[in-house]
Amino acid sequence: MIKVLVSGACGRMGQAVVKAVLEDRDLQLAGAVDIVAGGDAGELVGLPKCNVNVTTDLEATIKDVKPEVMVDFTRPDVVYDNAVKAIKLGVSPVIGTTGLSDEAKAELEKLAKENNTPVFIAPNFAIGAVLMMLMAKQAAKYMPEVEIIELHHDNKLDAPSGTALQTAAMIAEVREEHQQGHPEEKEKVAGARGANVEGMHIHSVRLPGYVAHQEVIFGGLGQTLTIRHDSLNRESFMPGVCLACKKVRQLEGLVIGLDKLMD
Repeated sequence: MIKVLVSGACGRMGQAVVKAVLEDRDLQLAGAVDIVAGGDAGELVGLPKCNVNVTTDLEATIKDVKPEVMVDFTRPDVVYDNAVKAIKLGVSPVIGTTGLSDEAKAELEKLAKENNTPVFIAPNFAIGAVLMMLMAKQAAKYMPEVEIIELHHDNKLDAPSGTALQTAAMIAEVREEHQQGHPEEKEKVAGARGANVEGMHIHSVRLPGYVAHQEVIFGGLGQTLTIRHDSLNRESFMPGVCLACKKVRQLEGLVIGLDKLMD
């Protein structure tokens, strides 16, 4: 069994990860960490006691329980420091927190190689979302005029979402950069056309009631094509998280994207 520590265990995503790890016969919950100490992690998520209490000191807990993998769903302002601590102690981070800068990712890659400890980051752990991105990349070869609309709950801190940026990056691999829309168009209100990524526009919606949703809309002569994915609850991410926990130790350096782990 693979020993897993969950960082951010008391958050909504963290609780879903704790539950998923406890219910997966190939994984063992070794530790649970959050900013406030709590009781038994099993009881926290509505399961029987698992004899793993929620602690507050990540480094001390890692040294105590000696996990192989740390799953992190915390905040953009703390995930980097958490990952650095884990890597230096030989623990592989599986990171679902988005918002890491390119500089931070480069530093994590360097640390991963120096410490022979692989790191995995996924903008989205939902398998359906990965398929959406792969299909969008394929469609962009034939319909290069495209815009992205991503919709998330109103507590999400970063915009555009990591999924939207990863989708745009994958499309950019097969689409020649060019500006879309009328060359003389003007925004009457700044930001009306959304973010501009290599000529593609990304629009971010933040409202209560949403979890994680994205549309990739392609336009062509007399036709449109829409590829949409909806995560209706946080459990939709758990098969991907468990897959990453099982495969991360087989990787080298820094690997980004769940598609790299899927056959």
